Amino acid sequence: MRFLLILLALAGTQAVAQQRVFSTSFERVSDFDGFYITPQNYKGTSSHELSEEQVRSGRFAHKGWIYGQNRRSTWLTNNNHRGYPTIQLYKLPGGAFQTPVMIEFWVWLDMEIKPGEWFSFATLDYTTRDTWDPVLVNLSDQGVVHLMHVPTNSKAEYTFQTEDIKFPMREWVKLSVELHFDEEEGYARLWQNDVLVSEAPVRNGNGLFTQAHFGLYAPPSMTSGVIYNDDLVITELGGN
Repeated sequence: MRFLLILLALAGTQAVAQQRVFSTSFERVSDFDGFYITPQNYKGTSSHELSEEQVRSGRFAHKGWIYGQNRRSTWLTNNNHRGYPTIQLYKLPGGAFQTPVMIEFWVWLDMEIKPGEWFSFATLDYTTRDTWDPVLVNLSDQGVVHLMHVPTNSKAEYTFQTEDIKFPMREWVKLSVELHFDEEEGYARLWQNDVLVSEAPVRNGNGLFTQAHFGLYAPPSMTSGVIYNDDLVITELGGN
């Protein structure tokens, strides 16, 4: 009996050890070696860098900022503001992460969001294409953080969505997402400072979390604003 308990304990330890983690505090550009990074001075109206201006831990945080307006997007051309490194997990030696995963990151935002506008904190995908089919973590023009493209592209259908918990500007806020990509049983849950604010089914993917980006992603109508990101951790949860 004692021998069996030892074997079970060892098996449990091995299972925990196999849970993969990707983390960055945005201290080094080399954290994103081999991943796509948006160009500086993108479309002449936005850029990004490692910055000491607003930092939660370490020396640097990632900063993205807007300094001009873009032309309106069309069906053929996406003119959204962009400033971020991607995290292309499928390019890592172990490949894409198995979902469900937990994603935790900290943001500091100073941006006016006018009626009809939005801001996107995170883009989370299951494909390996340049044209993504993601779940988004967005801030609405009502000041509420919510999931987007759930259960599928262009939809916003929730099992829970707060209208009362507002997102505070100009302070560090923790956002957490539990995400499972699956065409039948997928889901996403979103917390702001450990309080659930949005939950929805996800009906895309085959269990893999392949790529993501965190940083500046906003509509072309915006003319100014800044976002800082710090202390990002992505963890496999080890089965659904």
